Amino acid sequence: MGFSDIFKKDFLSAYTNASISALEVTGVLLITCVIACYIFWVYRLITRKTFYSRTFNISLAAIAVITAAIILAVQASIVISLGMVGALSIVRFRTAVKEPLDLVFLFWSIAVGICCGAHVTEIAVILSILLTILVLVLDRLPVGRAPMILVVNLKNGKLEEELVKKVETFCRYYKIKSRNIAAGKCNMIIEVRAAKEYDMVQEIDAMDGVESVSLVSHDGEVTF
Repeated sequence: MGFSDIFKKDFLSAYTNASISALEVTGVLLITCVIACYIFWVYRLITRKTFYSRTFNISLAAIAVITAAIILAVQASIVISLGMVGALSIVRFRTAVKEPLDLVFLFWSIAVGICCGAHVTEIAVILSILLTILVLVLDRLPVGRAPMILVVNLKNGKLEEELVKKVETFCRYYKIKSRNIAAGKCNMIIEVRAAKEYDMVQEIDAMDGVESVSLVSHDGEVTF
């Protein structure tokens, strides 16, 4: 068989699956929609305490259905499959995914679409159940308490030692992140983990030479 034979009509017709009926396509897409709605619900449940993007969640459900339709089209004809390869190869997505967990749901949605389109729906169902259990269990695991950021402005840089001693009485862990001195005044940023945060702020504020004191939280990595 030569390369030119690939483009002959009889060769292409041998790879055309005419057994995929409209009823079967409708059934596959409906099953995919059900699982896609399930992914929509799980994503909404997991992100209830963080930033929730409704448009991204809707996109997850739509991607599953679109992927299933593409797989069905690829199975129907080799000509369509070659066209899909050419069309999808020129698509460029420049939207950055900021949350790593969003990537998990994105690949989950694509995997469900592929499995349903390939008529292995049981794999999509088992995958969805196991992945839901995995994500929920890992999300419930306790993590270390994130430290706070203590920002203190001193009228005199010589009061730094006194400030550190005061912090030591309330914190078993502290770390000086930055120290800025200008015109005799000192600005200090200290990472602390204190049990009595309110009392610590009040006593530091009552110290002579303290202009202002702030205690803020941050969403960075937790230091163990």
